[in-house]
Amino acid sequence: MEINAVLSMGVQGEEDSYAGKLHLIPPYLAFTSLDRKSVRFTLPLSTIRRVERLNARAGIYALSLSTWHGMKIIVQLTSLRPTADAFCSLLREALKVELQKGQMKAVKGFVRTCYSEVLVSTSSTAPDNEREDGSLINDAKEGSPPVEMEYHGGLGLRFKFPGDAKKLREASKVKLWTTYLRAHGRNLTLLRYPQCTRLVQVGLPNRLRGEMWETLSGSLYLRFANPGLYERLLEENKGRTSTSTEDIEKDLHRSLPEYAGYQSEDGINALRRVLQAYSFRNPEVGYCQAMNILAAAILIYMSEEQAFWLLEVLCDRLLPGYYSPSMHGTLLDQRVFESLVHRCLPIIHDHFQVVDVQLSVASLPWFLSLFINSMPMVFAFRIVDCFFCMGPKVLFQVGLAVLKINGEKLLQIQDDGGFLNLMREYFASLGESAHPNSSDPRARAITRFQELLLVSFREFAVITDDTILSERRKFRNEIIHSIESFSKRSAIRNLKSLGRFTKDQAGLIYDALYKAMCVVPPPPAVAPPASLFTTNDGNYDRPETRVGLRTFHVFLSEILTWARDDKVVINGFQQRVDREIAEHELIDRLFYFWDTSCNGALSLQDLVSGLEGVMFNDLMDNIEWFFNLHDKNKDGHLTKDEVLTLSESFLFIFRYEIGDAYLGAVSRFMTNAFEYGDALLPRQENGEPGESSPPHIASNQPYLNLATFRMVVLADEILEAFFETDLSASFRLEPVPDLELPTNNGFLGDLWSNIATADNKKFFNKLTDEVGKTIGRHQVIYRPSIGRFTKLEEPKARESLLSPAMKSGSAGADTDTLGTSKSSSSTLAVDAEAAQSSKAASAFSPLPMVKAANAALMERTPFAIDDAGDDSDSDLESDIPEDDDQVMDEVDAFLEAHDSGLTDADKELAKDLIDAEPVK
Repeated sequence: MEINAVLSMGVQGEEDSYAGKLHLIPPYLAFTSLDRKSVRFTLPLSTIRRVERLNARAGIYALSLSTWHGMKIIVQLTSLRPTADAFCSLLREALKVELQKGQMKAVKGFVRTCYSEVLVSTSSTAPDNEREDGSLINDAKEGSPPVEMEYHGGLGLRFKFPGDAKKLREASKVKLWTTYLRAHGRNLTLLRYPQCTRLVQVGLPNRLRGEMWETLSGSLYLRFANPGLYERLLEENKGRTSTSTEDIEKDLHRSLPEYAGYQSEDGINALRRVLQAYSFRNPEVGYCQAMNILAAAILIYMSEEQAFWLLEVLCDRLLPGYYSPSMHGTLLDQRVFESLVHRCLPIIHDHFQVVDVQLSVASLPWFLSLFINSMPMVFAFRIVDCFFCMGPKVLFQVGLAVLKINGEKLLQIQDDGGFLNLMREYFASLGESAHPNSSDPRARAITRFQELLLVSFREFAVITDDTILSERRKFRNEIIHSIESFSKRSAIRNLKSLGRFTKDQAGLIYDALYKAMCVVPPPPAVAPPASLFTTNDGNYDRPETRVGLRTFHVFLSEILTWARDDKVVINGFQQRVDREIAEHELIDRLFYFWDTSCNGALSLQDLVSGLEGVMFNDLMDNIEWFFNLHDKNKDGHLTKDEVLTLSESFLFIFRYEIGDAYLGAVSRFMTNAFEYGDALLPRQENGEPGESSPPHIASNQPYLNLATFRMVVLADEILEAFFETDLSASFRLEPVPDLELPTNNGFLGDLWSNIATADNKKFFNKLTDEVGKTIGRHQVIYRPSIGRFTKLEEPKARESLLSPAMKSGSAGADTDTLGTSKSSSSTLAVDAEAAQSSKAASAFSPLPMVKAANAALMERTPFAIDDAGDDSDSDLESDIPEDDDQVMDEVDAFLEAHDSGLTDADKELAKDLIDAEPVK
């Protein structure tokens, strides 16, 4: 539930009041100012110690909230009184639930893992002698030493942090942040006012950086809500291997190798555990290149558990699709970035078009690694600070600023190599003066990195979150089509054999399979043990994606007429065709028949080979194919049970044919099959000469061979026509209609898309069907699968080929002339090795520009400024005084106008509420 509210701090003159929306989303209470950027907070309900209604003027409904860290927040509910009462009632119930769940007890232990508790421990108002309701235990002794806290930290605590702490002015930053955190809460109770954003833009202190990253990104709340999950994931999957774990091992020693922490086994092992834990939790994503760079960077400032949850937020929410197999999020944002360059820097864009320079060659690694792999770490981490605070728009703003600052030099380049070299030189000089020849010492003191941030957040402030979302919607369909086309070409190119299919026909098979996978997604691929696919040179084939039985049913319904039920529904209001997937043992049998490698799943190569084995057959080949399909043990004979099963298959295929012609054909087939089968069995002589009787044979013993089956089929004109043309023709490769994707067509388009949903269409169809039944106009007609006969007339059957002597029981025919070798029973078997080595039908590959950027991504330029400096507490308390005003000057450079959304009268009322007493 949400409600209009005005937020004020409980201390007079501490902060301005802001109008906004208060959201109750159990177990969280959140606030956002009207401009959605000035003031925000997200409080777990378990951190709220007390809620009181204030005794204010008539018509004013205000609450006082006391948090775990002793802050007092005044919330004035400005909606109607019934709405305010309902909100308070829901808040009361949600707080009771949290108390009953015991979450309030967990807060005390959790906050001890946060460095901010140590930073402001001298002024903490939530001591250890406090009950979970906020009251104090009276028997606490005065002067008792505080309980020692063990906060989470990264590799930097042991191997030092990048950069020189004195040059980075760590002491001043720590002082400023300590002041802010004392007044505005910390970790779980942090209130984000404009001052917070400005301090983040100046840079976070090394020891506080990891905690602030997880607080600003929201991963802190995931860690709080899922205690111990990281350790359980590692324990439950101990010793497990997959494609992702193999890829992780390849990249471990290529992850920021210049940092001392990753020159030791401790750092490498920590990185391995974090990446593996994420791949186990999100098997669909698993592991993607560049994730190792991010994980290695954040592990410098965060513990393994913190890094694990931050990586999840990064990959799933902040940068969705960046690290998926298709990398569709990366490709989409590259297209958006090109569009923004065209709009904001048209001269540079036009020059790149003339000289054929690909912008993504340089910009793709910027986005994938958050600039960590492109510029010195001490500066890249400043970009990352802003990214977690302000969102993905920072990447676009900084990227545009880089191009604008280097605009004159960019107009001189002629190829991709010159572009990359220019960017490399620029990033290496970020610590130098932006105006070295200026006579003004203040101008000379401005570094190129400070200039970069100023241009990013001032000149490109027009690039907002809404801008990015709008551009993404604009280019989404284009990127999806591009990825699908590239994936399709790659999948077809990687097939070991197309058989007699053309590439276009194989493409239609791929389209049908892709649609089926969208309807029923296949299970995630599981890699076999390393010993099964690792060659002597250490290379191995990536396991291909295979579809299960349910997905196969959907796939086959797209290309096989008798694998679906097409119903023509007429109800007096409309005429439509409803398609349903048919369920029958024959389709399951076909699935396992094509699964020649016995994997219990089919690859694209299996499907192509299987279809090729039936769609190009002649009469005799089709008869043999159908026989082998029902010969379960592949011994060249059908048992009596298998003959009955084969007859049921005929009945399933012919279930919607007009008239009784096909039913009569199946009836004659059964009669002739058992008649011929009995006649060709060796006879047992009776006691009287000249008399013999067929032997008794069990239902699971060999009974009918291929040659006899051919005779039975050819004895019937309808079955002969079915095997000659109709069976192969029932497999139809037709273009699959494009899936409907959401588009941005304005208000009317959005209104129609909301009305014309699949559920609403089903409801409308059901409603019209019921009305049609009421008025007697409802009719359902099933389309025939074969459609050869359109009239109720039955062709005459051929006379039996069995001679009268054979019918009378004489053993005249020699069974040897009808026998066939067992080797003819499995001519359609697909080579298992070929199926194993085929590539996945749906395993997307990134576009060529992604591959071209991988080399740049994995080769990081070493920067001397990143050398770790001493960051001990003694250094932060250096005798040399630091001028905090210099840091604040940098803060002031980012000052923006923040609209509180309140009139002067509203502000005066908010001030009065600060001193109001609770209602008794």
